[in-house]
Amino acid sequence: MSLPAAAVDRLIGIYQRRLSPRKGWGCAHRVAHGGASCSAAVRQLVAQRGVGRALLPTVARFVACAQAASLLAQTDVSGVCCCGGIPIPFRFPGRG
Repeated sequence: MSLPAAAVDRLIGIYQRRLSPRKGWGCAHRVAHGGASCSAAVRQLVAQRGVGRALLPTVARFVACAQAASLLAQTDVSGVCCCGGIPIPFRFPGRG
């Protein structure tokens, strides 16, 4: 693994261990479709492809997560899409 990929992997690992458990919601993509969260998927992409070649698939995943958040907004599920530093909240009428 290259030095940049190792650094990104380490940062995502810190996010997964220290920040994600405290935020109080799950990844909208994972909730809607099952499978890995965005952070786990991006971590795997970086490990397999490196930072540069993982960039476009990462953006595509975050777009898919935002779409999943919109899909979930039509149901009784609430939370925030876990797109790293770009939280995309979704709330529903009549819910606190």
